[in-house]
Amino acid sequence: MNRSMNCIAWYFLFLLSTPILAWAAPTLAEPSHGFAVLGSLKYNPDFKHFDYVNPDAPKGGRLRLWYNGNFDSLNPFILKGHWAAGSNPFGVDGRLLTFETLMTGSGDEEDSYYGLIASGVEIPDDRQSITFTLRAAARWHDGSAISAEDVAFSFGILKSKGHPVYRVLFKDISGAEVLGPRKIRFNFTKGVLTRDLPATVAAMPVLSRAWYRDHDFTETTMTPPMGSGPYRVEKVDPGRSITYVLVENHWARDLAVYRGRNNFRRITWDYYRDRDIALQSLFAGKIDFREDFTSRNWATKYDGVPAVKDGRLIKEVLPDHNPSGFQAFFLNTRRAKFTDRRVRQAVGLVFDFEWTNKNLFHGLYRRTYSIFQNSDMEAVGAPTGAELALLERWREELPKEVFGEVYRAPKTKGSGNIRGQLRQAKKLLSAAGWKVKDGMLVNSAGKAFEIEFLSYGKAFERIVMPYIRNLEKLGISARFRLVEPAQYQRRVQEFDFDITTFRNPSSLTPGLGLRSAWNSKTADMIGGRNYTGLKSPAVDALVEKIIQAENRGELRHATHALDRVIMWSHNLVPQWFKASHTIAYWDLFGRPAIKPKYARGVLDTWWWDPAKAAKLGRN
Repeated sequence: MNRSMNCIAWYFLFLLSTPILAWAAPTLAEPSHGFAVLGSLKYNPDFKHFDYVNPDAPKGGRLRLWYNGNFDSLNPFILKGHWAAGSNPFGVDGRLLTFETLMTGSGDEEDSYYGLIASGVEIPDDRQSITFTLRAAARWHDGSAISAEDVAFSFGILKSKGHPVYRVLFKDISGAEVLGPRKIRFNFTKGVLTRDLPATVAAMPVLSRAWYRDHDFTETTMTPPMGSGPYRVEKVDPGRSITYVLVENHWARDLAVYRGRNNFRRITWDYYRDRDIALQSLFAGKIDFREDFTSRNWATKYDGVPAVKDGRLIKEVLPDHNPSGFQAFFLNTRRAKFTDRRVRQAVGLVFDFEWTNKNLFHGLYRRTYSIFQNSDMEAVGAPTGAELALLERWREELPKEVFGEVYRAPKTKGSGNIRGQLRQAKKLLSAAGWKVKDGMLVNSAGKAFEIEFLSYGKAFERIVMPYIRNLEKLGISARFRLVEPAQYQRRVQEFDFDITTFRNPSSLTPGLGLRSAWNSKTADMIGGRNYTGLKSPAVDALVEKIIQAENRGELRHATHALDRVIMWSHNLVPQWFKASHTIAYWDLFGRPAIKPKYARGVLDTWWWDPAKAAKLGRN
């Protein structure tokens, strides 16, 4: 299934997966070329290119992709609007297309950053600031220089008028101080541990102050904002397609961090309302590449396709070494019916993953059980030592299960017979004050228990309907509600849903992004990412412990503890994951010998092969 079920998932992917700058070196007399978190940099100041690229990759050709839904704005920095693929500030596949940042990560390190707009960076021993020196060559697409004033403007307007998530991320950055035309210092709130803040600044999209003198930052627009990235918007068909073209002689083209990257002359996203039609477009050669998130498609739909049989259309599975993220049914605890933990547990008990995986997913998935799935940050066994010490302070507040064995959802035999889970769920509902009357589950006031599953993707209906049938056996009236992507986005932003599916990406080094996802202060923030409305002092404290961790051991203790607390809250019904990318693409491309360990690499490092294209009649 789609690993980004909400229409703003790409926007937040980079916020959660951004590597975090840490203190790998003492105060530097001269600016450094980069920083690593809780470790050391792989690449020295004189490196020529990343190991996973072909530095001599040719530039040219095109890449045609697809996107589900529609769009109505090229301004991705505000809450309003439905952004176009590739236009948002954090890009697709972890990439920026039209905007640059001060620094950029590498795809084969857990948590490193290297200079991009910035040629160097300085962090003092007290960790209360970060200073960037900008490259003299850094340019906007109109040829004007990127200045420290642009960087300061970007910080100010994003924090004051941008999407609400910026206020969370920038909360402990007290201000930006321009020290010269190409030098700027960001100061941090005194007394606040600042491990994450350098990365937050380094990953911030830099905007043109001059362009926004004549354009309203707070409004949606189909006019592409002034950018500085390797691509610019070439053509827009509102709601239907968007095409980006490679910027000729881009100022960063020959930097070590960009050698062998940004190889396609044009990149186009065509929009499809129906995923099955999009798949047929792949088979017809109208789409060049597709990552398939639907197990049924991957297992059955490619069979018999002539182009697959003769090798023109290639199916491949790429390993994914990143944490798999957390995909689940999110229960909105702002709704009165979900305030009782026993009720939430009962609702989760009757989701039969084993039957679903066997009958609908062809056995391709595993059950998710951790918010840090597929990483060493998953909780294991029972809490001990430093991990237990973190939890002890909150013993009276937390469920007793937190202090026992790690959370695991109950398993069924996959036969569809879940009598044991149904009996347990009925007991929990009864203890919470719900009774069955005339076949309907009602509370003491006689109000029926009703649930709406909100979605913008019809493909998810086949997963939800068996779940609904199990809920109906408890007397719960449930339905699947399909809405347009724009309406879905609005309802999610305003927390107007009972249950819906999200996938929270997870970082190799989680930090500030966890505040947006789980902190009590974001539970009622319109446009925020605390979808379940979780408010827990224990969670708030553990998130801060993660942010404050100064080594991998401390990080693991804190993530293990947070994992236990969130999973035993039963605010979520965990779904499924696979630690791989299932991709299909026409045999049109060249690619490096090495795949970046922590990235898919397609948009970033592949290139158009004219000889292969000619063989397929694609010129």
